[in-house]
Amino acid sequence: MHRGDHAMLTRRALIQTAAASVGSLAVGPLVSYAASPAPRRAPFRGKLSKLQILQIGVGGTIAPADRAQLEGHPDVVFTGLCDVDADALAEVAKDRPHAFTCRDFREAFDKHLDKFDAVVVCTPDHNHALVDLTALKAGKHVYGQKPLVQQLSEVVAIENALKARPALVTQVGNQRMGPPGRQHAVDILRRGLLGKAIEAHVWVSGPPDQGDGYFYYGGLKEPSPPPANLDWNLWLGAAADAPFREGLAPVRWRSSWDYGTGQLGDWCTHLFDVLYFAYDLPSPIAVLAQTRTPSDFYHAQHVSSTLTYPGARGADAARFARPEFVVHYRDKAQVPSRAAVGLPPGEFGSLGTLVVCEEGVLSVQPEGEIEVWRGGRPVDWKTIPGQGEIVARNHWHSWVDRILGKSDVLVQTPFSVGARIAEAGLLCSKAARYPGTELRWNKATLAFTNHEEATKTIVRREYRSGFELPEVLPVT
Repeated sequence: MHRGDHAMLTRRALIQTAAASVGSLAVGPLVSYAASPAPRRAPFRGKLSKLQILQIGVGGTIAPADRAQLEGHPDVVFTGLCDVDADALAEVAKDRPHAFTCRDFREAFDKHLDKFDAVVVCTPDHNHALVDLTALKAGKHVYGQKPLVQQLSEVVAIENALKARPALVTQVGNQRMGPPGRQHAVDILRRGLLGKAIEAHVWVSGPPDQGDGYFYYGGLKEPSPPPANLDWNLWLGAAADAPFREGLAPVRWRSSWDYGTGQLGDWCTHLFDVLYFAYDLPSPIAVLAQTRTPSDFYHAQHVSSTLTYPGARGADAARFARPEFVVHYRDKAQVPSRAAVGLPPGEFGSLGTLVVCEEGVLSVQPEGEIEVWRGGRPVDWKTIPGQGEIVARNHWHSWVDRILGKSDVLVQTPFSVGARIAEAGLLCSKAARYPGTELRWNKATLAFTNHEEATKTIVRREYRSGFELPEVLPVT
């Protein structure tokens, strides 16, 4: 979902490609590990016998595509629209006169709670957890854009909310898991068809050093009055008070420390998903990041990071070859050495996920192109015996159908997995504030056990009054 020096991979183009390749819904063997118990059909309200959806964040780059895909489902209607940009809100609302509108998402939950059953969240990253948790607390199904959270502490907040609302259907905006390519990669690795996993390498092409694109590192503009159509206070939401600066909204916030997650945090959902679905990875136990461009306002560039996970221990010994499973995550197209992983000379794509196993190496691109090598020689992955049946599906429609009670529909990626993937990306992007220092992570205590300063500075934020994270308690 991005631009930058890989401009051909724009969010809209990727979504159109994914949608075009989608066929029937997947009901194959992957359901057992990715799906939660099917909830009862949502109690639809009013006169509409359809799933009624509120979209929070209707403009920008991804919201129109999400809305178009969901409106293509025969049992969906958007009954609420919310955006801090009055112009974007008016443009979308003019073709949907039946939908209520508001600028402040809190108003939707205070005044219109009976008008929607589900929520689609397309805000900037720093407000993802705030809006997602508000929706879960209200008992609404949620489709939330990635990365699911912007702070490490928000990972735990989301997970606690899911425990309190187990019947709700959640989905992260990870449309690349719809077509069969990445599903096949998961299947090969999960079944151990290349042997036990040794290590993984993940890389992304950007961000550009400067420029005026999706990820912007061109320097801060001077404070100025926000445009009349933008409610800057609501745009800030959970973030600290700060002046408007030209360009931050609607696009350039993604590189900023306060509002975005940088290239590593932004792309992790589309690159780590294969690893998490294949190996059900727990929280990392350590992260080490190196960078030659540390920054205060922006996330760092030229980052090379290493995540360490518990590996071949106890029941996991059948999946991993070593006591620790290591994932290397890099930006700026810092690809792994082919010789070091036993591959012949050649080139990798500008983004990718590569898994080194005892009996072979698998590489998969964001759109699902797979390459496999055995003994350093390429093999046709389709000829590998033991694979399960994979069927393409519509990523957005699967979420809807699951809400409507179709228990055999695969929802990928649910919040339960998306939160853990976001944790990995955040650890790598945030650890670059302390380059060259290995940080030992304890998710249970939300602390780096060997670095008090890092715990104080990169784990959580202070939320503005009126925009604190809601606590989601079990329904009694």
